[in-house]
Parts: sequence; structure tokens; C-alpha cells
Amino acid sequence: MTTYIIIGNGVAGNAAAESIRRHDREGVIHIFTREHVPFYYVPALPDYVAGEKEADKIIIHKASWYDEHKIELHLGTVVTAVDPQQKIVTTAEGDQFRYDKLLLATGSYSFVPPIRGADLPGVMTLRTMADAEAIKDRARDAKQVVLIGGGLLGLEAGNGLRKIGLKVTVVEFFPRLLPRQMDVPGAAMLQRRLEEMGFTFYLGAKTREIAKEGDRLQVLLEGGPSLPADMVLISAGVRPELALAKALGLEIDKGVKVDDHMRTGLPDIYAAGDLIEHRGRFYGIWPAAQEQGRVAGANMAGQSAVYEGTVPSNMLKVVGIDLLSAGEIDAEGRMEALVLQDEAKKIYRKVVLQDNVIVGAILLGDIRGGKEIQAAIKAKKDVSLLKDQLARPDFDFSKLS
Repeated sequence: MTTYIIIGNGVAGNAAAESIRRHDREGVIHIFTREHVPFYYVPALPDYVAGEKEADKIIIHKASWYDEHKIELHLGTVVTAVDPQQKIVTTAEGDQFRYDKLLLATGSYSFVPPIRGADLPGVMTLRTMADAEAIKDRARDAKQVVLIGGGLLGLEAGNGLRKIGLKVTVVEFFPRLLPRQMDVPGAAMLQRRLEEMGFTFYLGAKTREIAKEGDRLQVLLEGGPSLPADMVLISAGVRPELALAKALGLEIDKGVKVDDHMRTGLPDIYAAGDLIEHRGRFYGIWPAAQEQGRVAGANMAGQSAVYEGTVPSNMLKVVGIDLLSAGEIDAEGRMEALVLQDEAKKIYRKVVLQDNVIVGAILLGDIRGGKEIQAAIKAKKDVSLLKDQLARPDFDFSKLS
């Protein structure tokens, strides 16, 4: 009987466990997580902060799911060491567990830039349920929040705080919002819509210091004003959690390097999710981690599954605004693009082409056709016969199928 150990209980770890159990009904599966709650939907944390969803509504796999799948879940347990020769993992409590196959699915953590004052009380990040709880507690007595970083999760978190009555000011280093997901015209339209909702933006701005002033905080911008706040939320991206991988001496660049089977450079040790690099690419998105976990689990259970990459896509869930960004958005405008922009209807659609193949898209205000476009990107479908129609407002996206 094979013993599997999974370190990390996020989407990659759970997808791997499901995949293992699909192919091995009897093997022993242990999952270790530093979290104190089972697997939950991280993108819904802003809804939890806003009070729109209860904690149990964003938990995907409750304790009963692990029991049904004969998985032993170790909550609040940190794995501190892995011995690849003896095939033993050791926890912070000193407990040891043997394995035949091991998966590193330790995910990522919120990156905090080296800003003076970033360690002050009231300066927070949002990545875990514990983070969300702390933000909710702080928000009860707050009126103003300064959000450092205009990324996806940051804007969604800011919107959650806006909905419970806080004034939200966003400080973004780049000259436009969502630089990885939006080009200049699309970002400008998104910014106008968010400003109509009550957001205030300082773009192309750098935070010099966060200072305490009485019971409040001040965010001091380089060459700019001082912004008062009761809470500061830093949303400056994530970094792979690599402590165990480094201790194991695994090859690391953007993340832990894995092959198409999710194998690392050590026998019987696999990796998946936000801590890995595959074919030179670091994804850091939910769909990629899910597929990587599925492939890793299948191979750990003796199959021969292959991961060929994921089309990068992100969706913004701010009330009243639909946004889907997928693949190559060509923010520099160097490629062929079919664009529909309707200010009155607040719609921006951009389909990016390379050699008559759709390689990316931005859909703002109307995400109709999103699934078909993503499928066309993955299939590398030639759309030369449809190019004159793609920019039309009434284009039938089923033609891409």
C-alpha cells in the first residue's frame, strides 16, 4: 500500500488528492496545512470581508469530504523538514511521517515591499482566512483604507471594504491599473468605472513610508501627498513559498522547476501550484494550480499524465463590472488587434491575433464569448475567415467553436 503525503491544502493539494484517490482507492493520504480551516476558495475572501458570504459558504471541502475520501487532514500543522533519503517528513511538533510519494503544494504568500512602517499595526495583507478575519476586525472601527497595489485581489478586497462603508484610496506604482491584465485604453475605462463607484486613485505613485500619527496611519508618497488611513492594505503580488524546496536543494528560478509530469529533481517528490515553474513560466493562478495538482496526483498514483500549460486568464469580480483577461493582451500595441470600444455602453473588447490565430483578449463590460475565445486560444484556431466580423458588437462567438 502506497503512502502519499501532500504538504499544502490549497487548490493544487486538493486536486492532487482527488486525482490520487481516483486512481488508488486504498493508498494512505496525509495532507498537512498550517491553516486552521479546510480547503476554501481564496478568490472569495473579499466577499467574506464584505460580509456577503459566511466562512462556511466559501469552504469547498468540509471535514466530511476528507473522511469520505479516506484522507487524513492535519490542520494547523507545519512541516519543518523533509528527509528525501529516509522519505520522512517532520512537523513543528516533532512528529514524523513516512511517505512513498510526496507533493510540495505550499503555494505562495503575500509580498510586502520594503516600505518603512510596513510592520505597523493596521498594515495588512489578504491571502488567507486568518488575514480576512483580521481585516474584518480592523474594519469595524475604520473609515478610510489606503490600498497599496492596484492588482486583481487588491481591487476586489478594496471593493469589499468599500461595500461596508470605508473610503478606499488606491496607490499604484504603474501608470495604469492591472498592468498584467489590461492595456492603456481598457485600464482607463476600468478606472473611470471604479471612480464612479467611489474609488480614488494615485497612479504612477510610490509609497515612501507608512507612519503612525495618533490612532491613525499616514501613507507618505514620494513627491506627493500624505494619505490618512485607519487601515493600510498591501496588495503587491505574491511570492512562491519555497522554504522546504530550498532546504531540499531543489532547482529554483521563478519557482521550483518541474517537468511535464510535475516531477522535481528528487525521486518521488512532486510539486504543483503557486510554488512551481513549468517550461520557464510561473502562473500563480487558480486554474493552473488545479490542473497541475490533477496531473501530479495522477502521476504519483502510477499514471502518465502530462501538463502542457494553461492559458493565463483572470476575471475581476467587482460589482457592476465584468472583466475577463486572457492570454497575450499586447499592452504595447505591437500585434494585430481587433478592437470594439463603446463608451456609452462601457464596453471594451480587444482580440489579439498572431498569424490569424487568437492569442489573447480583453473583455470589459461584456464577457460574452469568453469561454469560446479561451478555447480558441488553446486550440490555436485559425480565424482568418472571421477577422472582418470579430470586432462587431453582435458577433456570434459560437463560430469560434
